[in-house]
Amino acid sequence: MKTFKIAVLAGDGIGPEVMTEARRVLAVAEIKFGFQLILTDARVGGIAIDVDGHALPEETLRICSASDAILFGSVGGPKWESLPPNEQPERAALLPIRKHFALFANLRPAVCFPNLTHASPIKESLIEGGFDVLCVRELTGGLYFGQPKGRHEENGEPVAIDTMIYKKSEIVRIAHVAFQAARGRKKRLTSIDKANVLENGVLWRATVNEIAKEYPDVTLNHLYVDNAAMQLVKNPRGFDVILAENLFGDILSDEMAMIAGSLGMLPSASLGVKETPTGRFGLFEPSGGTAPDIAGKGIANPIAQILSAAMMLRYSLNEAAAADAIEAAVRKVIDDGLRTGDIWSEGTQRVGTAEMGSAIAAAL
Repeated sequence: MKTFKIAVLAGDGIGPEVMTEARRVLAVAEIKFGFQLILTDARVGGIAIDVDGHALPEETLRICSASDAILFGSVGGPKWESLPPNEQPERAALLPIRKHFALFANLRPAVCFPNLTHASPIKESLIEGGFDVLCVRELTGGLYFGQPKGRHEENGEPVAIDTMIYKKSEIVRIAHVAFQAARGRKKRLTSIDKANVLENGVLWRATVNEIAKEYPDVTLNHLYVDNAAMQLVKNPRGFDVILAENLFGDILSDEMAMIAGSLGMLPSASLGVKETPTGRFGLFEPSGGTAPDIAGKGIANPIAQILSAAMMLRYSLNEAAAADAIEAAVRKVIDDGLRTGDIWSEGTQRVGTAEMGSAIAAAL
């Protein structure tokens, strides 16, 4: 039997609640598809600050390094917002993990199911039948990591510096991921830049055009980021795969999450440079946050965490059939009318976190 080691980092807020349901669904998948997951829990984020003194303990990194993939919950919350910025859970845990494991490719699908178009702020007439867009975001370059970075004073006035740097090799690497993703979908790729203003954008566009020659079956077009933001609102169904650098991808993927209707429905994958016999090492997490206002109430939507587990099976473990089956189980439960509060509407059945997880496991 195929065996995989998985680091489970549930984190803070609703993280442990929704992670429990993802584990419930994975346990069914193990039996049905004949593989074994060895799950090892580790602390990260606020809970790690409270217990271990910092957001990313060495023991957690060790467990992650010994694993085939990381299944991640959410980190952060009001309790730790008074800490210095660099010690807060998001900066002190997520960014270091991305850097440590060179998680350069963020895949974030925004799927609006046909039965959930009412939950989107977009007019239903514009998204009849739903939509399915995948954002491929470069995750380890650009403004977030470029140097020099910092604050100082000039003539008595505070000055802040962030540097946007991209090497051609970084663009080539993420472009291949996006073209390969498009090849497995509708074969349409939209690359986002600001080539009319930024030198980064000029290099980005030229490099993507160069890589496009290796994928003649994929239709490529380019949009400036401001126009892309407008077009996503006007016609999300006009997109298939979106390729963007770090900052633009961060903003656009959040916009995509909003127009899809609920962050509680949307998973993500952050894939690294490390390749394994079954795929790429990666970190898989919901697109939403810790939702401290509903933590512990048993009402959080576990679907994003469950679909993140499906992405883990697909991209890191090469268990595509199991991933397909989990995604189909989610669709069936939605079609059957079960809804957590964030996606509930008149005429559907409101359920809690555990009920939704159990229903998906049963459908699987």
